Order: sequence, then structure tokens, then C-alpha cells
Amino acid sequence: MNDKGKSGKVNFGDGAFMPKEEHLETAVRFRRISIGIPGDNKDDEKRVSLSPEAVNILVESDNEVIVQKGAGLGANYTDKDYSENGAIITDSPARVFSADVVIKVAPINEKETDYLKGNQVVMSYLNVLKMSEDTLSKLIRKKVTAIAFEKIRDSNGVLPVIESMSEISGVASILIASDYLSNHHGGKGVLLGGITGVTPTEVVILGANTAGEFAAKAAIGLGSQVKIFDNSLQQLKKFENLIGHRLQTSVFHQQVLKKALKSADVLIGAIELEDLRPWYYVTEEMVRTMKKGSVIIDLSIDRGGCIETTECRALKDPVFEKHGVIHFSAWNLPSRVARTATIAFSNIFAPLLQKMADTGGITQLLKNDPGVRNGVYLYNGILTNETLGQKFGVLSKDLDLLLSAF
Repeated sequence: MNDKGKSGKVNFGDGAFMPKEEHLETAVRFRRISIGIPGDNKDDEKRVSLSPEAVNILVESDNEVIVQKGAGLGANYTDKDYSENGAIITDSPARVFSADVVIKVAPINEKETDYLKGNQVVMSYLNVLKMSEDTLSKLIRKKVTAIAFEKIRDSNGVLPVIESMSEISGVASILIASDYLSNHHGGKGVLLGGITGVTPTEVVILGANTAGEFAAKAAIGLGSQVKIFDNSLQQLKKFENLIGHRLQTSVFHQQVLKKALKSADVLIGAIELEDLRPWYYVTEEMVRTMKKGSVIIDLSIDRGGCIETTECRALKDPVFEKHGVIHFSAWNLPSRVARTATIAFSNIFAPLLQKMADTGGITQLLKNDPGVRNGVYLYNGILTNETLGQKFGVLSKDLDLLLSAF
């Protein structure tokens, strides 16, 4: 303590007013944040961004987590599960959307933007095809910093959300195909795979990526013959090394693909599309040549699809028949296994949110983390995503230049 001597002057001799580096560092590097988790009950979205266990980790680190009533029910997490782990439960959307950081799975819509107080961080999927101009305008007016799940990279340059959901989609697509080949859903009564003395089913996969890899592993594990197509010879070689010689590979050659489709029982579209324009690797005419009762599952339907006959449908009504071929094309396929997907999300977002709190907020986090920076499409209400800019005729700005000003 500082003492006054008989002269009444303050004694500075003990150094009490000298700056303490550790205290200054703590003040700068840690700031408690509030996190809002809205319910995503529309469009049949059952996933939630954080599990109760992830909430507990954040609350134990002195952050506040506000969960909308019923938000976790689709993943079989009750409100009690969240409250027992320290979350505040509310049935007021305005309360949830007033948090410093709002994190949800489904893309934010126009109605939800009305609840935002402004100058906040919003994290969700960004569906460029479905994003409306009114929604974007409101986010801009409210000076929101918006981050797209699917664009975030980790320290190794990997897209962790895409990778984890692709793993789920790849395995799930084969299980779904197996179901629709069986008599249970009116299929032709074929076992996906093969048994002794019976010719195995043929599975064609478009895309030598993570979804394609896990689909191939699942199909081969069941005993199917798998053919995979990709434009990259390097990716195809990688697949052969990963899976072995039970896999047939080919670059996209139209005649080879046409021949493969004629005998295929299952077609999995796993192409990663970036362009806003439709780019069909399989045309409607090619689908006409496929066997009656075969199954098509387009995992890229949320980005426009890579098969001409597929449609972007909600999970509650994902199946239709065209040219005698069964089509399954739900845009949010991992929502079929919502609890697994939620845990995968939590493994990514709980550390990221804590890092945001530890670094003192979103601006400092973006300066320090190029991977998170890669996911930003709005910064303080300024558009930084070139694809959205092209869609709506708005000039986008360079995020690195914007951050240099702060």
C-alpha cells in the first residue's frame, strides 16, 4: 500500500504504481463474451452448434452462454442438459440474438436479422445460392461481422467443418443408398455389397475428396465394387494408396463415365462446387441410361448440385423418382445424425470461441488467425466476400486492408 508520511506526501518507494506486466497482459488478452445459440427448427435442421459439454467448457472459463428453449431437441439434448452445464435457457429469440456472438447452423435469415442489436459476430453456414439481398442489407446496416462455417480453416489449411461433415455425409450416403435399394422403401430388393455367389453391387462416386473417400470406404466395407471419378490424377493416386486396389479410378472422360453409369446401382455426387453457375458432371440424358431402381445421392446439392436431375430438398422430403431412378438430395444430410454432427461442431467451435475471448475479441482474433479470417464475409458491416459481391452487384473490400486500419 501507499502510505502518507508526516509531510502528507505520497510515498512511491514501494513501486505500487509501477505497471505490472502480467496484470496488463491479462487485461488485454481476456474478455468475457456472451454466446447465443438459437433454435434451428426450420428446414428440418436438427443439428446444434454446441453440445452441453462444450457449453460447460465455455461457462467454466467465465463466458455466458444463452440457449433458446428447445434448441438441442433435434440432437436429443434437453434444456435441462444445457442448464445443468451452466447455460441460460430462454424462449426469447431477442435475448439469444443480443449476445456478443450468435452461433447457429442454418444460414441466418431476414427475420432473424431483425433480432440483432448490431455490432455483433454471427457464425453460421453461408448458402450463397439462398442468401437474399434483404438479409445481406440488414447485416450490413447492423455492422455485423459474419463468418461462414464452411470457409474456416485450421492451422494446417484444412476446412474442419467441411471435413467433418463430409465424413458424416460420405458414410451416411452409403447407408441411405443401401436402405433405398432394399424392399423397405420400395427398392428393387438388392443388398448393397455382395455375398458369396452373388454379383456385388456397383457404386460410382464423383469426387476424390473427403466425402468420396468415406463413401468409398463404407461401400467397399460392405463388399461393393467402387469406381471413382475425379479431374485430379494426384487425388486419384492418393485414393488408391488409402483404399487399395479394390477401387477403380478414372479421370472425367464422358464415354467412360457413361459406360460406368449404365451398370451402376448407386451414384454418389461428391463434387466440391465453388461457382454459382450450374456445372453438371452427369446430365439428364446420362441418368436416363441408368438401371431402373438405381439410387442417386447428390452430396453437393447445397451448392447447386453436380447431377442435372437432382433437386435441393429439405430433409423431411428428400426423395423423388425420375426416369425410374430414385433420387435423394437433402441439402443438410448430416442432420440425419444430428447428435454426431453436433459433437463434431463442438470440437471445432468451443476452442475457437474460447480463443476469441482470450484474445480480447473478434478483431484481434482475425488479426492473429488467418484460418478464421478466411471465413469472414462481412467485417463490421463491410462486404469482404467476392462471390456475394458478384451476386448482388456490390463492391467487396479486402479484409486484410480493413484489419490493418484497426
